[in-house]
Amino acid sequence: MFNSIRGTVTERRMDILRVETGGVEWEFSVPAIDADRFPAPGGQARVFAWLYHREDQMRLYGFVDEQRRETFVELQKVEGIGPKAAIKIMSGISQADLEKALEAGDIGRLEAVPGLGKKTAQKMVLALKGRIVTQSEGSSGVPAAHAELVEALVGMGFDRKAAADAVARAEKEYSGDADAAEREKLFFKRAIMLLSTSA
Repeated sequence: MFNSIRGTVTERRMDILRVETGGVEWEFSVPAIDADRFPAPGGQARVFAWLYHREDQMRLYGFVDEQRRETFVELQKVEGIGPKAAIKIMSGISQADLEKALEAGDIGRLEAVPGLGKKTAQKMVLALKGRIVTQSEGSSGVPAAHAELVEALVGMGFDRKAAADAVARAEKEYSGDADAAEREKLFFKRAIMLLSTSA
């Protein structure tokens, strides 16, 4: 299965993105709030893809980064939320606001998203609190450059938020002058130690 598609943007609308690569034009449904983060027609884009496949239909969903795609996937784990509803939710609230609302259990903020009722908002908080962590500066202090470290730790079975906090702490504690690649290795080892001792 493909992870992403690179190509030339041929059309960009509020919730549709078309990208041509190798003589094939791909159409993606995208969150409206993210549409402007893709290049204008003629520009080069990398679109992280998710394929919805049923006997009667196929549809591609596209995202500007892996975190947004992961949010889309996590939303579908909530009872009553399918691909279309997930895209609609992501079109009505930013990644940062969604994360804050989930962490704070702010049902009122989630209810303000078009098409999202109280019961579904409550289900989202119960199912997703602590599971969606933005991999950007200002979220647990983890720069996007360290997102791969967090993903590797999650792959080892650690909680995402705890992993993000451990990487942030490892970076804060570091005072050496190693190059970037070596620092990443040191941060990774230190994060594992922190997570193991806190388990």
